Parts: sequence; structure tokens; C-alpha cells
Amino acid sequence: MNYYVYILKCSDNTYYTGITNNLERRLNEHMNGINKECFTYNRRPLELVYKINFTDPTEAIKWEKKIKDWSRKKKEALINEQWEDLVLLSKGKNYDAYTLSRQARNDSAS
Repeated sequence: MNYYVYILKCSDNTYYTGITNNLERRLNEHMNGINKECFTYNRRPLELVYKINFTDPTEAIKWEKKIKDWSRKKKEALINEQWEDLVLLSKGKNYDAYTLSRQARNDSAS
């Protein structure tokens, strides 16, 4: 069986991250507002901006939980396949602007 972790961009520019074993059905539920209690209900229309397929449900759940903890910038780096930015944003809170600017200067000098 396949499991999908997905990100929806909402009409208010927020992101919703979810998991399902039937992506088409789940997207239809979001788009049609099946559940009034769902985060996306009042944020339609929605756009699917990211999806990844897993065969192991445990790995899919881990990935979904990880993404849900990420900052907006980090999610956007993933969505836009900006792998270098994703690495930099993954350095942690101690990876400050000084470190980033010093690395940029070193990269441009090379």
C-alpha cells in the first residue's frame, strides 16, 4: 500500500501538511469541505504544492510530523526544491545570520 505525505497551500497563504493512503480521495475531501472542523475548511480554494510517496506507514508518519514542525521558510524550500536553502535552514537555531553571511562571503570568494 502507498502512503502520501502532502502539503496544501491555502487561500490565506498558510500551509496544511497531511498524510493519507488515498491522495485523490483526500484531496477531494479537502477541496469539497467535507469536514467543517478541518483546518482547510475555511481556507479554500487549496493547491497541492508537494507530495511524496511512502510504502512504509511509519516512515510516512515520521516525515509528516517532521514537516509539521518546520518553519514556513523551510517548507517553502522543500516545496520549491531549493535543496541548498533547505540544508541551511536545517542547521538549527544556533546557525545565525553572522554564520550565514560569513559562509556566503567564503562561497563568493571561491
